[in-house]
Amino acid sequence: MNYKNNIAALLLSVVSSYAAADVTNGSFETWSDGLPTGWTTIDSGISVNPNTTLTQEGSSSAAITVNTGTQGSTDFRQMVSVVAGQTYEFSVGIYHTEGGVKARLYIDGYQGYSNESLLNQWQQVTHSYVASSTTDIAVGLRFYDTSGFDGTEIVYVDYFQPTQASNGGTGDGSCSTNDVAFSLVTDNYGYETSWTLMNASNQEVASGNSYGNSSNYNENFCLADGDYSFTINDSYGDGICCNFGNGSYDLSLAGTALISGSSFASTETKTFTLGNSGGGGGGSGTYTGTYYDTVTSQVGYSLKTELHNLINGHSGQGYSALWTFYENHSLDVYFENDGSILDIYSENPISTDNYTYTKVSDQCGNYSGEGGCYNREHTFPKSWFGGQVEPMNSDVHHIYATDGYVNSKRSGFPYGEVATASFTSTNNSKLGSSTSTLGYSGTVFEPIDEFKGDLARAYFYMATRYENVISSWQNNSVYGDAILDGSSNQVFELWQLEMLMRWHANDPVSKKEIDRNEAAFGHQGNRNPFVDHPEYIENIWGNL
Repeated sequence: MNYKNNIAALLLSVVSSYAAADVTNGSFETWSDGLPTGWTTIDSGISVNPNTTLTQEGSSSAAITVNTGTQGSTDFRQMVSVVAGQTYEFSVGIYHTEGGVKARLYIDGYQGYSNESLLNQWQQVTHSYVASSTTDIAVGLRFYDTSGFDGTEIVYVDYFQPTQASNGGTGDGSCSTNDVAFSLVTDNYGYETSWTLMNASNQEVASGNSYGNSSNYNENFCLADGDYSFTINDSYGDGICCNFGNGSYDLSLAGTALISGSSFASTETKTFTLGNSGGGGGGSGTYTGTYYDTVTSQVGYSLKTELHNLINGHSGQGYSALWTFYENHSLDVYFENDGSILDIYSENPISTDNYTYTKVSDQCGNYSGEGGCYNREHTFPKSWFGGQVEPMNSDVHHIYATDGYVNSKRSGFPYGEVATASFTSTNNSKLGSSTSTLGYSGTVFEPIDEFKGDLARAYFYMATRYENVISSWQNNSVYGDAILDGSSNQVFELWQLEMLMRWHANDPVSKKEIDRNEAAFGHQGNRNPFVDHPEYIENIWGNL
């Protein structure tokens, strides 16, 4: 839902009796007589039932059974109100099971299609709509048969946005969870200020923009227990205090401040947690959410297995979706802070980068040398797990944006520590012969210190997420054999394990890694436990 405490918009809403474009029951949480509340135009060619097994948001989704190839009988809609001149970002989650039917988004007319060949995973179909008048418009879906349609097929639908998510308000002035108060004081240039509030699934709970100058705004959000991140932006880059006015913001619960601020540059993000702080096995991790509450083991491989059971079965988004993840979540806001692609093989954390990549436009593509384009680096090479095999092939927790040429130089060689380099990238990543003290005598690739801990924790993630299959990967590749011991518990050869634990200890979890883990959770629905709780690594592998 887009919360905008803009006086002009509020007046327009009162005068015309039109409100913001909120899809009723967009998360399909409310049902009556077997039908989802608010969805009244269900045609004869489809039937709909509640489903609590496959959900993208909340506790239920709509299981739509398509029984006909006659498209005039397959519409699923409702009416929403829009305000002239406003832009609305519509989006819906689609889950295909057979591939004989595709869904088409309807927003005041027919819009884009789902990809029916993307099976057994959630995908988003989106459309940006600018209202030409203040009126009611129809929104929803139509279903089309494709080659292979056998006369009946189930498609799951969830989280039709913009809608109040299941962790949002009740709409009746009461709140049975956490009634969070938000206050904003703008500076002399209020139109430069915007903000978003995201939940732990990286879904927008609230946002605001188009503010007046030197004005006070107050709102209340009814939020469920969980983790949240609040990001405030200033388009000019001078924050909201204190050169041109004395702006500030505050979110509080029962009079106690959760986060607050005023002075920043272009953007600032702060996080807070509501409800049970959880933490599972305990220890020194900074994560305070409830994700690990079911973890009871404290040490050893039993802890690893419990973590595997927790993070197993994530919702793979497909290999092509990595580009979108990089576009939104692999940007340099930590070093040069220039919004370029954060390439772990070229980023220079202490001086100016030799080259930068613009998101999307600099995707590989062809390259003849370093600086040509960026691509998708399987830090745990795909040859080690058997090639383009899902879900490993698109698991964002181990696939990073990197320079295409340097990626090709790394190839499938193990990570290690280089004695004599045959190739050195512009940020001093090296390919060459291994040091004699490492315990391995082959060719290795050594990233710079800034990213060694990140990569070590990605490897411990792989050892845990794929505990049920990783013991069978040892003979897929000569280089995979060099690091894998053929077991499902220790997983790594001793030389690799000792090096990874050293890298983990010497390069602790950073803000960029925490942010990436949050984004990955929103992207595919699971977390890297060793970013949230780095102490788990010592607890599992520390006594070998």
